[in-house]
Amino acid sequence: QVQFLESGGGSVQPGGSLRLSCVTSVRTFSTYGVTWFRQAPGKEREFVAAIGRDGVDSDYVDSVRGRFTISRDNAKNTVYLQMDRLKPEDTARYYCAAYPDPYYGSNFKNPTEYGYWGQGTQVTVSS
Repeated sequence: QVQFLESGGGSVQPGGSLRLSCVTSVRTFSTYGVTWFRQAPGKEREFVAAIGRDGVDSDYVDSVRGRFTISRDNAKNTVYLQMDRLKPEDTARYYCAAYPDPYYGSNFKNPTEYGYWGQGTQVTVSS
């Protein structure tokens, strides 16, 4: 069974930074892309960022582009999400997931495409 362990969340003031980590038990990790999603109370889980298998290609939701940076270390089976200039609307629980790269599914930005999730890590941005 595939496992994901997210960490690095916390409480910060607006404008602050956090670095999330996602360690996965996915075998042959270097053949998978990884996505970050987030879910705020009362809202649907939404796509935040994705990184391809080799760490070259990445994509972001418009609301975080220029503030968040996704990266990966294939030797450690780990993906990171550096979050800068945090805003209150970034408050949510953050989750990671993996997809085969190349992807032949419907849409890797759709959370319903994934069958395995970790517990997530809570990010709270408040003054």
